[in-house]
Amino acid sequence: MTEDKAKLINGFITKAGVREVTAASNASLDERRSYQPPRCDVFSGSYSCTSPDPTYRFSVDHEAERLLPDMVKNKLLRIEVVESPDENFKENYHRKRTIGIVFSGGPAPGGHNVIAALFDAAKAANPSNRILGFMMGPDGIIDNQVTEITRERVDAYRNLGGFGMIKTGRAKIDTEEKMALSRNTCKQLGLDALVVVGGDDSNTNAAFLAQEMAADDIQVIGVPKTIDGDVQVRDADGKVLCAMSFGFHTAARSFSQQISNLCTDCSSDMKYWHICKVMGRSASHLALEVALQTHANMTLIGEDLAEYVDPDKMAATPKSGSTNFGAYGMTLRHLSRVVCDGIVRRAAVGKNCGVLVIPEGVLEFINEIEVFILKLNTIIAEYNKTHDQDFHQQFLRLEDKLDYLRDLARCLRQEGGVNIWNSHDDELFNDIPPFFQEGLLTERDAHGNFQFSLVETDKVIMGMVRDHLDVLRETGTYKLGIERNFYTNLLKRDAVDPEHYGPVLFSNYHDSTDHLLIRTEIISKKTLKQAIEKAKLIPIDSDIPAAIVKIYEKSVPKFKTQTHFYGYDGRGSNPTEFDCRYTYNLGLTVFSLITNGATGQMAAIMNLEKDFSRWMPIGIPIAPLMHLEERKGKLALVLEKSLVDLHSPAFQVVRAFREKWLSAIPGDDNYRLPGPIRFAGASEETRPITLVLNDLGRIDEARFDEARG
Repeated sequence: MTEDKAKLINGFITKAGVREVTAASNASLDERRSYQPPRCDVFSGSYSCTSPDPTYRFSVDHEAERLLPDMVKNKLLRIEVVESPDENFKENYHRKRTIGIVFSGGPAPGGHNVIAALFDAAKAANPSNRILGFMMGPDGIIDNQVTEITRERVDAYRNLGGFGMIKTGRAKIDTEEKMALSRNTCKQLGLDALVVVGGDDSNTNAAFLAQEMAADDIQVIGVPKTIDGDVQVRDADGKVLCAMSFGFHTAARSFSQQISNLCTDCSSDMKYWHICKVMGRSASHLALEVALQTHANMTLIGEDLAEYVDPDKMAATPKSGSTNFGAYGMTLRHLSRVVCDGIVRRAAVGKNCGVLVIPEGVLEFINEIEVFILKLNTIIAEYNKTHDQDFHQQFLRLEDKLDYLRDLARCLRQEGGVNIWNSHDDELFNDIPPFFQEGLLTERDAHGNFQFSLVETDKVIMGMVRDHLDVLRETGTYKLGIERNFYTNLLKRDAVDPEHYGPVLFSNYHDSTDHLLIRTEIISKKTLKQAIEKAKLIPIDSDIPAAIVKIYEKSVPKFKTQTHFYGYDGRGSNPTEFDCRYTYNLGLTVFSLITNGATGQMAAIMNLEKDFSRWMPIGIPIAPLMHLEERKGKLALVLEKSLVDLHSPAFQVVRAFREKWLSAIPGDDNYRLPGPIRFAGASEETRPITLVLNDLGRIDEARFDEARG
C-alpha cells in the first residue's frame, strides 16, 4: 500500500460518520442499558421485611434432615412492605455489608440484572456497601478470584445477555476440601452474604454452603437460573411457588424466531424438512414453548414419549392378569414410524417439506435406550470383573463388540441362563444406526455412566426415519401428491387425454380431492409402462408419453433435510422485557432476604404466570425441596428437575393442535410468526405462552369445580 493511499484510508476511518456506524455501542444498546425495569409493589417503599408463611408445606427427606439440620427448619418467607420500621430495623437495614455473588453453570439471559438490582438496593441502603463478584463461577470462590462491582461496570451490562460481567463456570463445591477453601475465602473477604445464581445443582450447592457457613454468620441465598426451564418449585400440596427459572423465556423466544424463519423458508421453496434440535437435556419445556410459539409441523416431547402405551401390544396380551411390560414406552423404531407417518401424509398433499422440533434429550425418554444402557453397563462391568481386562481394549472395533453380544445371547439361550442380552435385544439393537451402536458401546465415564451428551440425537432419529422412508418409497406408500389441475393442464398441453390416463395412474382419481396419488404398484418407470400397456393405452414397446413420465417423476419424493441446533445462540441472547423485569426483581428480593437475616433460601417470584401487578417476591427454603437421587452412580441429595407435566393445560393445547399444525391437508400451513425479541412496545408478550395457558387452565378448572360444587 502506498503512503498516499494509507493516508486516504486513515483519513476516511477517522471521520465522525465512520466512527459512529462502526462503534461497539449503538442506539438500540444504549436504549437497553438505560431501561429501568419496574419494581414489584413490595419494593415501592424504602424498606421491606420478611414473614414466614406456615400455609406452605414441604415433605422433608430424612437425608436432608441429617445433612442440613439447620436449613430444613426454614419456612417460606413472604416479602412485605414496612411502612413505619422501628429504629432497630432501620439500623440493621442500613448497616454496612459486603455481599459476594457468583454465576454457576451455563449463561442465561437476565443474569446481569440480578447483579444490577442487588447493587442498586445495596447502595441505596448504604453507599459504603460492597458487592464482590467471583470470577469464572464457583472456582472463583474456591481460588479467591474476585472483583469489586462498580457502578460503571453495572451500568455497562444492564439489561444485557450473557454472564460477561463476572463470567461463569461449571465447577461444583462438592468435596470437603472445596468447601473448606470456599469457607476460608468468604471469611477472608469479610462477606456478610453469598449469592449463588444457578440451576438445580447450584442451588443444591447453596443449601450446603448455607449449612456450612451458618456458624460464621455468612448468609447464602440462591437464585433460580436455567434456560431449560427445569427449575420449577411446588410445595407438598402442589401449589406453584416458582413457575419458571429466569432465562427460559428469552431462550425460547430466540429459538422460536429462528425456527419461525425456517417455517417461512419451508413454505416458500417447498424443498426441505428442517430438523431443529433445541436445548433441554432432561426436560422438554423449551420444545413445548417453541411448539406454541411457532406451530412447527411436528414437535417431539420426551415426557410424552415416555408415557406411550402401544395399543396393539396391549390388545395382543393374553387375558391372564399378566402385564405386558413391552407395551409401555416408545421404542426408537416406533418413534421413527411416527415421524415417517407425518412426512408421508404431508407429501400426499404435495408438501414434501416441513419443520420438526426435537428436544436435545429426547433419547433419554426412550425406554429401550435406557434398557440398553443399563444392560450394556452391566455386561461391560461384568466382563471387566470376570476377565480382569478392559472391554473396550479387548474389542476395539464395533463389529467385534457386536459379535460378542451375539455370542452372549446365543450362549445364554443354549445354557438356559439369565437372558441379560437376548435375541429380542439383538434385533432391536440392529435397528439402530451403526454410529449410535458405537455410541452406546463407547467407553463409560469415570463413574461407569453412559455419556449421553456425546450422542447426536437428531442424527439417530433421522437416520432411522430415512431408512424407513426408503422402504415406504419402494413399496409405493411414500408418494408426492400431484395437483389435479397441474396434471390436467400438462396432459392437455401435450395433446394427451387426462381422462384416459387418470384412472390407470392414480388410486384416488375419481375422488373429489385436489391431490392425486400414483398407485402403490407403480414404483418405477418399468411398472409405469406395464400399467399403461396393460390398460392398452399405448402399444407394446411404444414410448410412454413425455407428459406421463414427467407426472411420474414428480410423484417420486426426494427426502432432503437441513439440520439445525439451537442452544448457545439463545442462551446468549439479550433478555426479553419479561426476563429483564423478572431478574431485576429477583435481585431486589435477594437484598431483602439478606437484610432480614435469611439464609438457605432461594429468591423467587410467585404468580409469574399472572399480570405483573400480582407478582409476589418470596424466599423458598431450599433444603426441604431436596431428596435423594442417583447422580454419577451414587445417591446424592439434590433438587429435583421439573419435567413437562402431561396434565398441564399447555401440553394439552399442544396435543390438541398436533393435527392442525401438521397441516397434512391442501393449502397453507398453520405457522405462527412470533417475530424478533422486542425490548418494549404494546405488542411484546408479557410472559411465556406456557405460563399463560397454564394460568388460564387453572382459572377454568376453578370455575368448573365451583359450578360443579
